[in-house]
Amino acid sequence: MTIENISCNKSFDGWHKQYSHFSKTLNCQMRFAIYLPPSAGVNKKVPVLYWLSGLTCTDENFMQKAGAQRLAAELGIAIVAPDTSPRGDDVADDAGYDLGKGAGFYVNATQAPWNRHYQMYDYVVNELPDLIEELFPVSDKRSISGHSMGGHGALVIGMRNPQRYRSMSAFSPISNPMDCPWGKKALTAYLGTDESTWQAYDASLLMRKATDFVPVLVDQGGADDFLVEQLKPEVLQAAAKESGYPLQLAIHQGYDHSYYFISSFIEQHLRFHAEYLNK
Repeated sequence: MTIENISCNKSFDGWHKQYSHFSKTLNCQMRFAIYLPPSAGVNKKVPVLYWLSGLTCTDENFMQKAGAQRLAAELGIAIVAPDTSPRGDDVADDAGYDLGKGAGFYVNATQAPWNRHYQMYDYVVNELPDLIEELFPVSDKRSISGHSMGGHGALVIGMRNPQRYRSMSAFSPISNPMDCPWGKKALTAYLGTDESTWQAYDASLLMRKATDFVPVLVDQGGADDFLVEQLKPEVLQAAAKESGYPLQLAIHQGYDHSYYFISSFIEQHLRFHAEYLNK
């Protein structure tokens, strides 16, 4: 696998690096960021937290705004943040911010023109971890987290692949995309009008039917403008109650959808994941 280093910055005695590579899964050039704690080295492989960002974001938002590096360095956890969609002049796009570039929704598209590039589910689950584990001093101990659209992706991927992830978490996830405007628009475009094909990408439905559990932590801001119409954490909570899923869900009054919220609670999420990654 060939990758190109774009940037390199020392941070809390570890290294934040950006790379570009050609993705066979997505059929385009992709970018990702990785934070390697100081304990990662030739004789030491560290566990990895995969972070999936939300609508309009790239690999840079979390790494620059969340303030996760200090504690990741202390806990000895690498963090990998991919882009949120395929990119390039020949990649299909939409005029809206909630479809196309920056809005891959972490699904495998089946509908033209999206299916040529938009295979983000397979990229995050298979191709990217294979690349990371081959080229960097990391182990196959993985956890996954994300925000908003990325929270949806983290929950779906974690529940569909319980053997691959030690834990999962989300900030303000799109919990029930089959029944919200963002989700309906994206799933219709990427998967078609047959709603039965959407079910594999709905976290609440997956949680309701789950029998193999992955520990999960979800935090939601009570002053989030998208709370009622788009995010629907109460549906996720009801699903967990029905199946007995070990969901820890908290609503934090006064917090919105921004990285001010994420940075306020990222320490709890990192410590939550470290409990399972470092076992």
